[in-house]
Amino acid sequence: MKISAITYLIITTFILLTVTIFAAMNFPFSWVFYLMVLGQVLLVISVVKVLKDNYATDKDFEDFYEDHPIGREKKFR
Repeated sequence: MKISAITYLIITTFILLTVTIFAAMNFPFSWVFYLMVLGQVLLVISVVKVLKDNYATDKDFEDFYEDHPIGREKKFR
């Protein structure tokens, strides 16, 4: 089963938020430490997955944001 890049990002975010909550609630150091290490490894894997993802688009910098195009808006007088 192939896991998508966005799934890795969601899992990584959940793990790192859990580390923050555990640290704030004074969980044992070993739990926080190992979850932090796991989160860092997942972060590296997520970055590699996103960069190697086979994604193509026909958009370019002229399109900017689709909801707010630059240079194509109507000028009101």
